[in-house]
Amino acid sequence: MRLRTLPLSTAGVLLGILLAVADWKVNPWTAILIVLTTVCLQILSNLSNELGDVLRGTDTAQREGPQYGLNGGEMTISQMKRLIGLFVGLCIVFGTAMTWKAFGTLWDITPILVLMLGAGAIAAAMKYTLGPNPYGYRAKGDLYVFLFFGLVAVLGAYFVCTRGSGLHWKLLLPASAVGFFSVGVLNVNNIRDMKTDAATRSTVALKLGLRKARIYQTGLMVLGWGCMAAYCLLCWPSVWHWMWVITLPLYVKHLHMVWTREDRALDPALPLLVMSTFFLCLLMGVGFCVYLI
Repeated sequence: MRLRTLPLSTAGVLLGILLAVADWKVNPWTAILIVLTTVCLQILSNLSNELGDVLRGTDTAQREGPQYGLNGGEMTISQMKRLIGLFVGLCIVFGTAMTWKAFGTLWDITPILVLMLGAGAIAAAMKYTLGPNPYGYRAKGDLYVFLFFGLVAVLGAYFVCTRGSGLHWKLLLPASAVGFFSVGVLNVNNIRDMKTDAATRSTVALKLGLRKARIYQTGLMVLGWGCMAAYCLLCWPSVWHWMWVITLPLYVKHLHMVWTREDRALDPALPLLVMSTFFLCLLMGVGFCVYLI
């Protein structure tokens, strides 16, 4: 299930939930169901990604990243398909329960729109490498990751927690920041796998080449930090709003690894960026909540 990716998927919704807590009275069960839905969506994406890569011959014994269930021989394709079906069901159950708990009904325009967005998230999670025309093989993964891990995660969690009220344009800044960091995780993964991906797929890293892909990675980190700083500057000033700045050394270390390592040696840069982003979002969210106490 690639559990090391889960902190990244929960980072955006956690930030959205905590920013909502700072502004509104949030039902704790709604928040829990948001996190459960997000975790199931991420696992569904991971499983679908593995199945799609194996079916297309992308994942082989020569890949630079970790070996997983299918290419390691621990699971069959039919078992993986059943597991994917299970997580589609869990996404539907938790997503429907989340919507009902937040809005008290499923038969109004707002909850219907939330359910439609959830259906789109399920489709996006599965079609990254599955289906006749997967977007992950056409260098479009960066865009979808930015949308769903950034904008949808932060703004969607805030919207559901506040029952459709209180969204304001400034929230686009932290949502975009999480999107940039999430794209960074995908880009590092693609830089690591450039040699094995070249024969089977197109990625932004392959289109750019190694040096420009590293510059792109640096730009993503700078944009993410810039958006976070801009949001804090636009909000009521408080030192608590800047707690997240203590994660800066982790991002510096990450970029140093990106510029000095290649292939399998680059793999540790992925969990480092994942956990850095998780702690950054947690600290920012907690800082906005603590400021109100």
